[in-house]
Amino acid sequence: MTIKPLQDRVVVKMAEAEETTSGGIILTGSAKEKPEFAEVIEVGPGTADVKMEVKKGDKILISKYSGTNVKLEGEEYIIVKMEDILAVVK
Repeated sequence: MTIKPLQDRVVVKMAEAEETTSGGIILTGSAKEKPEFAEVIEVGPGTADVKMEVKKGDKILISKYSGTNVKLEGEEYIIVKMEDILAVVK
């Protein structure tokens, strides 16, 4: 099964949170900070007003609490609007 976003939406998969600090302390699940970096999985076609500026495979930075969480075939994704994408990371 695949997921294809509509209009100005983008399907992303979040990067894993760090499990240890720089000092070597192992963090529990509740102590890990929510990552803001993600990888683009699929991109919608855009709209007349919104040009899609990312492509599949891009590494991006998104707003911290944006999007809708979706679970598909055991994988977790977030569907965000183009306006919630802050930057492409190279």
